[in-house]
Amino acid sequence: MSRQSRIVGILTEAFTPQRLEVEDDSARHAGHAGAGAGGETHFNVRMASAAFEGMNRVARSRAVNDALAGEFAEGLHALSLTLRAPSELTVSS
Repeated sequence: MSRQSRIVGILTEAFTPQRLEVEDDSARHAGHAGAGAGGETHFNVRMASAAFEGMNRVARSRAVNDALAGEFAEGLHALSLTLRAPSELTVSS
């Protein structure tokens, strides 16, 4: 199973998102610190979940990073996060 698939599974289980997009952005980071030769080290995550209602941006990021701690321990290097509560969604989000 790919890291991207595992991330989707972990985030789905932890946050029951209304919207979830996970994009492998590793190729853009080739040669940077933490970039593995096989990729799957850098990801963009866009997620909307009711679990984020009432949480500030830092708390949301910490919750996602905590959920993915096992992936970080196994070579995940960086995430770009866009995290919203459903009440914050707009047509362009």
